[in-house]
Amino acid sequence: MHDKTKQAVTTRLRRIEGQVGGLLRMIEEDRYCVDVLTQIAAVRAALHKVEEQILRDHVGHCVADAFVSGGVNAQRHKVEELIEAIGRMTR
Repeated sequence: MHDKTKQAVTTRLRRIEGQVGGLLRMIEEDRYCVDVLTQIAAVRAALHKVEEQILRDHVGHCVADAFVSGGVNAQRHKVEELIEAIGRMTR
């Protein structure tokens, strides 16, 4: 992962960490269920953005490098790996 992406992802994950802590406090304080569900959706959306950033970095560098410098087997491997990763993301 490139440094710029790593820094951005780290920042987002720290923010998400704070959101999850807030969720825990909401549960402990017996907050309204719909408010808790709204915050869970916000955390899920934030995680999706992190996932997207990492995927974009992976395709832009790891997969692209395999196509520039790798052989056919390396290219096929990266494509299969990418398909599996996207499949896991969409479950």
